Amino acid sequence: MSEDRVSMTEVERATLEFVARHRESYLSSGGLEGHILDYRHLGGHRFTTTLLLETVGRKTGEKRITPLIYGDTGGEVVIIASKGGADIHPAWYLNLAAMPEVRFQIGGQAFRATWREPHGEERDRIWAFMADLYPPYRDYQAATDRRIPIVCLVPGDEIERLVA
Repeated sequence: MSEDRVSMTEVERATLEFVARHRESYLSSGGLEGHILDYRHLGGHRFTTTLLLETVGRKTGEKRITPLIYGDTGGEVVIIASKGGADIHPAWYLNLAAMPEVRFQIGGQAFRATWREPHGEERDRIWAFMADLYPPYRDYQAATDRRIPIVCLVPGDEIERLVA
């Protein structure tokens, strides 16, 4: 698997318009809309929390804002680089891996953050927590030989809300 290759999965293709509307609604409302979504139609829960993650393209240098499901564990914000079970990592994860610091927004609050990937027993515990939060993660992992990365965002200073 090439870590640098990025392509679109069927899951992504099917949800492209939804994700674009979600991101726009979240940003334009200042976080009043889009933080909590009903993902029952995808096998998730009625109250699923989402954030906006801002990265910078490692090749283009362009700012990218991606809405992602998140959980909170031990004061860290957890996101999963599932890409719908694809055999390649999502672009946001590849961009994040090239950055020591990122920005994210939950509801109307945005933060600078460093990040880390948990390992061993901690990773297993966090994976179980996130798979309970969004059960399709289990199917995504079963669909690929790739070990889906878990990213823990360590919040720092509060900043101005993200803008497109």
